Amino acid sequence: MNKYYYAFLLLFISIAVFGQRQPIDSSLVMDFEKYDPTSTLVVPENPVTKAKFRFLDIHSHHWRINDSTYFDKLFAEMDELNMGAMVNLSGRGGKRLQAMMDIVNTHPDKDRFIVFTNIELRSIDDPEWTENTVKQLEFDVAAGARGLKIYKSQGMTNRDSSDNRIRIDDPRIDPVWAKCGELGIPVLIHSADPSSFWKPHDEKNERWLELKLRPGRKRDPAKFTFEQIISEQHNIFKKHPNTTFIAAHMGWYPNDLAYLSTLLEAMPNMYVGIGAVIAELGRQPRMANWFFEKHQDRILFGKDSYKPEEFPTYFRVLETADEYFPYYKKYHAYWRMYGLNLPDDILKKVYYKNALKIIPGLDASLFEE
Repeated sequence: MNKYYYAFLLLFISIAVFGQRQPIDSSLVMDFEKYDPTSTLVVPENPVTKAKFRFLDIHSHHWRINDSTYFDKLFAEMDELNMGAMVNLSGRGGKRLQAMMDIVNTHPDKDRFIVFTNIELRSIDDPEWTENTVKQLEFDVAAGARGLKIYKSQGMTNRDSSDNRIRIDDPRIDPVWAKCGELGIPVLIHSADPSSFWKPHDEKNERWLELKLRPGRKRDPAKFTFEQIISEQHNIFKKHPNTTFIAAHMGWYPNDLAYLSTLLEAMPNMYVGIGAVIAELGRQPRMANWFFEKHQDRILFGKDSYKPEEFPTYFRVLETADEYFPYYKKYHAYWRMYGLNLPDDILKKVYYKNALKIIPGLDASLFEE
């Protein structure tokens, strides 16, 4: 019995030692960023190049519009995607917005290009800032602006004359939010960034690759926290119930839809846009379907950066039942996604009906009945 035991033990040790001595094939060593295996999974694939229904993109940015010929190419691209209209969040305000609207209004399809204005917070210490900003808002709406866009810098990195961070819930801004409610225009507001940007940049951070490639996106919790910025945003939602607010990027809670649901229940004037967070929805199809079913009247389609080749991924997540397909930016989402296969009635609300409710002056004939 013992001789067999020792023979087996000797054989085991020999195999182990031999295995350890095998040199590593250097050609098989690669960085995490490079590893991108082709899936061998065989499942039905239904890529979508054109939205099932005409839609409105509520989150786009266009700054350099020199003449109306800019729109010839833009509208042709929109037609290929089945986009009825888009919102340009970069109106800038005042004379610059007026100049943009003068160009927009020369095009026969001008109703397809909706412009939101912007305000400047960095001069908030000026004694006349509040009065002048409200006047500018009135001027901009009269010139054709249909809403107000607040950038993440306004409330996170903008500093006042004393080099203090300007809180987005600074009481001096209250008349602006109130005026938006009075004028009947929505406020699309981007506050904070993904919460992972505040966490240690280590092996446990889901955004490790993004922060490695874009180190400027790291946030220092000693200066301000994710929770602090988001709570300031929610303060103005609650303080101004007569004003409609659209939280960009699903308020940075697309990864916690149960909690986002409680926020929507607590703040009836809050809507959410899905721009730049479709990968979050695509990795949790069952939870996302629950959320879309429950809050179908409060979700708006948006893309953020205008890149026509990226829209089909949004369509595929929202419209199909496809399984295990990739996002188009690995550093945003290294995981695979699944289609939500939303029913037509919910899809229409997300694509255009909800926008028709809250953006004044939209041409409903641009979309399906």
